[in-house]
Amino acid sequence: MSDMTTDPLLAQITGPTPGQLLRRRIFGHQGLLIGAVVLALLVLVALFAPVLAPHDPYAQNLLERMQPPVFLGGTWNHPLGTDHLGRDYLSRLIYGARVSLLIGTIAALISGLIGTAMGVAAGYFGGRVDAVVTFLINVRLAMPVVLVALAVVAIMGGSLQVVIVVLGLLLWDRFAVVMRSSTLQVRGREYVAAARAVGCSTPRILLSEIMPNIVNNLIVVVTLEMAHAILLEAALSFLGLGVQPPTPSWGLMVSEGKNMMLFEPWMVLIPGAVLFVLVLAINLMGDGLRDVTAPENRS
Repeated sequence: MSDMTTDPLLAQITGPTPGQLLRRRIFGHQGLLIGAVVLALLVLVALFAPVLAPHDPYAQNLLERMQPPVFLGGTWNHPLGTDHLGRDYLSRLIYGARVSLLIGTIAALISGLIGTAMGVAAGYFGGRVDAVVTFLINVRLAMPVVLVALAVVAIMGGSLQVVIVVLGLLLWDRFAVVMRSSTLQVRGREYVAAARAVGCSTPRILLSEIMPNIVNNLIVVVTLEMAHAILLEAALSFLGLGVQPPTPSWGLMVSEGKNMMLFEPWMVLIPGAVLFVLVLAINLMGDGLRDVTAPENRS
């Protein structure tokens, strides 16, 4: 009987559990919730594109070309109108989400693996390792991303695979800089010294002591670089050196509609607005995750 009466008192004394605090931080952060909901909806749209798309995004019908969206007097058969080849704009927009999310995710993953490994190694070992990594970072920062990407894609040919690899190999510098700085701050802490004192191996120290305490900074960089990769893909596709027709791409849709921008501005505004919403959602979620997982907010 005494146990039952003391449990509520004990809960009041000890306060909320770490899980309860985490839920409070998550559901109390509006930016994180808005970004997560919008990004989740776009991911679901990309995953279920064959079900949601009303038409084949590649099907052409010149008899129905340049139909306006329904809010400008069009028909519900093509709610967002058709392009210059009569392809359904809504269907191409839905399938274009697959391209943007795929490129952003894989490019951020490739660059994250490269940059994180280099940054953590430089920050933890220091000395010559740090000097070599710093030199490589400076070399990379001296190379304009857009110009290098344009040159490489122009030489190798524009395709989805080439764009992903090129962006993944060009966007690692921010990961390396942030991870190096974060590791330098953490490597001198007491728990790292204690792990060395008890004889923990270097890989174990890096994985169990260093990485958990810098992962919040890594989350922010991942979201920033994912959004950066999506924008760069759109820019390359706009210039005709990214994803090639007839593959649906939001940047390519903007490029195809630019010639009619003065007469049919919706052809540029619709894919541009969706691209803006996607990048904003990724950044909101990244900033929210940074706030929620920050060490100073865990207690």
